[in-house]
Amino acid sequence: MSNYNEIHGTTVRNSAGNLSGAKTGELFYDSTARDFKYSYPTVTTAGAWRTQASLNTPRYNAGDQIGTASSGLAFGGYTGPPPGLTANAEHWDGTSWTEVNNLNTARNGLGGAGTYAAGIGYGGYVSGEVALTETWDGSSWTEVGDLNTARYGVGAGGTQTAAICSGGNQVANTETWNGSAWTEVNDMNRGKRNQKGSGTSTANVCFGGYFNPGATFGTGETELWNGTSWTEVNDMNGGKYTHGGSNDTSTSALAFGGSTPPNVDGTAITELWNGTSWAEQNDLNTARYGMAGFGTAASCIGFGGAPPNYLPTTEEWIGAGADIGAWSSGGDLNTAKEYHGSAGTQTSGLVFGGNDPQIAGAESYDGTSWTEVADLNTARWMPRGAGASNTSALCFGGRVPPNDQDLTESWNGSSWTEVNDLNTARSQAASAGIITSALYFGGQAGSGFSAVNESFNGTSWTELADLNAARRYVAGSGASNTAALAFGGQKPGIANETEVWNGTAWTEVNNLNTARQDFDGVGTSTATIAFGGLVPSPAVSDLTEDWNGASWSEVADLSTARRSLAGAGTATAGLCVGGTPPTSAATEEWSGSSTTTKVLTD
Repeated sequence: MSNYNEIHGTTVRNSAGNLSGAKTGELFYDSTARDFKYSYPTVTTAGAWRTQASLNTPRYNAGDQIGTASSGLAFGGYTGPPPGLTANAEHWDGTSWTEVNNLNTARNGLGGAGTYAAGIGYGGYVSGEVALTETWDGSSWTEVGDLNTARYGVGAGGTQTAAICSGGNQVANTETWNGSAWTEVNDMNRGKRNQKGSGTSTANVCFGGYFNPGATFGTGETELWNGTSWTEVNDMNGGKYTHGGSNDTSTSALAFGGSTPPNVDGTAITELWNGTSWAEQNDLNTARYGMAGFGTAASCIGFGGAPPNYLPTTEEWIGAGADIGAWSSGGDLNTAKEYHGSAGTQTSGLVFGGNDPQIAGAESYDGTSWTEVADLNTARWMPRGAGASNTSALCFGGRVPPNDQDLTESWNGSSWTEVNDLNTARSQAASAGIITSALYFGGQAGSGFSAVNESFNGTSWTELADLNAARRYVAGSGASNTAALAFGGQKPGIANETEVWNGTAWTEVNNLNTARQDFDGVGTSTATIAFGGLVPSPAVSDLTEDWNGASWSEVADLSTARRSLAGAGTATAGLCVGGTPPTSAATEEWSGSSTTTKVLTD
């Protein structure tokens, strides 16, 4: 009988605990837990939208469906009150928009197909429907042969040399492009406009749209093209028109936003087509109509739209199956805590103070369990902390009712020592950095919300430039007093604003997807996770969002929803400790790795 070594060419590796660096599918023996274990990829179970950098020119009913989520083109559209047409074109490079050469003719409601290096735009509306066709070579537009039937709001698909134009302006006409001319082919089953198409010139799906009378607020009708004729298939879950869509295949497509009853002024609804039926997905962050998009059902960009004004807003769809991080259980605190401060890393963490009324207790984490250590000199709740480990940390600010505090204490691994005070006594603020390079910003000072920002150099605190938005219950992250992130909070409504600090000034950047307060985050100014808190419902949240230096994306939730918690570590190896309700001792560990370890019998 063969043994494991003979079958797989190796023996089962032994590890005292989880095996660091275990490969996907690798079996190993945990001699501490006395279990056989294996690793597997951790992926999203549902897709989600991430807010991205805005267009330079806000627009509605733009041309789209040229390119991918990493390199695409926005062109034409409405930019203001009639006539308000634009010829402006912009290139999306996966991070930001850059203006490129304009269309030859300003218009809205165009169809598009192809790649950023080789695209085609056709049809549209000027003072009436037009048949104009232009090709894009990655740098400029060239007018080529017109459509046989002038129209706008068409279904599209294909490439620069083999495209399809279906419907539009409530006609059923279909035309295909061979690289030099358009040819009329079999009509759709129903004429409609402001629909979307996905696929090629020989295998396409067309979905949604508007026809009158009968579908004043949009239809969910879906038709499949096999290269010869159209066949009606399963409808969308809700009727819509002027929606965005992916330029994917006939068996995989994404539809998002648009007008749909009763949300005629814009919806956030997203639906996914699998070749047979439509399924609702997670909503856009901003409901709107007149959207445009490009990419696939796994990775798509949606941009522009209205109302109340023409929007520059851009969102990125990250589909199910993408690698993400995950939370797992860690060792419990000895004493349940809320409103406590924290510092350190996932394997060398520290928490201190907290609760209401205030306590002075502190505990140290070694990656497995918490140990009680020396108390703070001054018991307080709602302090913040900074520090690289459980042997080198600061505790500052906080509240001893009825007063906010300016006290700062330094931890050396065995005892706390009072050092120079803050310039402004505060609580409910945010922090970043280490013991020799810390930052403390926002919060509550007396009865008012504060924008004050102070920097610690290892000896004393210095006031620097204020936050743009005064707020309390704000969260923050950062590795030093020269690079930090402030996000969320209360001002007095629950906030989603994010600001980045460069050592001199705060700059507003892309917002959290979900406004929240009384939460925490860990990481740097370019890589952070934010978790828990109170959301506008109001309700206690388990949401986790990831910041990549440009935008936030929802990732795996905490196992337990909570607020008034504390965090430590990084965006790839973090801790969430304590919180309420009820007051908790629970610790969760975040792994940004794409693998999770499970017992063989799970």
